[in-house]
Amino acid sequence: MARLEFTKMQGCGNDYIYVVATRARPADPAALSIRLSDRHFGIGADGLIMLAPSRSADIRMEMYNADGSRGDMCGNGIRCLARMAWERGIARKNPIEVETDAGVKSVALQIEDDRVSGATVDMGEPILEGREIPVAAAGRIIARELEVGGRREKITAVSIGNPHCVVFVSVDSVFRLDDHEFARLGRQFENHPFFPRRVNTEFILPLSRTRLRMRVWERGSG
Repeated sequence: MARLEFTKMQGCGNDYIYVVATRARPADPAALSIRLSDRHFGIGADGLIMLAPSRSADIRMEMYNADGSRGDMCGNGIRCLARMAWERGIARKNPIEVETDAGVKSVALQIEDDRVSGATVDMGEPILEGREIPVAAAGRIIARELEVGGRREKITAVSIGNPHCVVFVSVDSVFRLDDHEFARLGRQFENHPFFPRRVNTEFILPLSRTRLRMRVWERGSG
């Protein structure tokens, strides 16, 4: 049986399986991500991220969601990848430039005693033009009404390397849904025809001028 060395890391609870693929790589990383990400019969994760060589940056992030679909970018995932690259001596510079399917991103590391204690990623300028996010409409999508699962919601669309649908709510009902019901709601947004490449959805409840509560459904990972 083939053996595969991996590292399991999480950023803000967003967890991935990491594989260094600088010399050799799995033959079918999409299928591998499905098998390993299963939280009952695999390692359990939101997906698989491979650290690969890059011609345009210090390293490359190759990302697969838990359902095997290709991911363009993940802010938490890339921070963990940069930490691993530094601590394994693969990229000993700061900040580290990381090539992703959404372009090259810069990750600044906080280093104490030659260990990474924190990481900040520059996600770049957000994309607000509908066709570029993409959504099935032109112009900025701000507080636009969308019918999802028989209910009308006001959504705002943005991309920071991957498409997001932001739904501001005034009551906490979405936070009281059990996992099964929340997954049903999340999938309705993820697979809505308004989002041709599917979508990540954030439900946000303002608590004060300085605090928000958020519950997230990630395309391909849940």
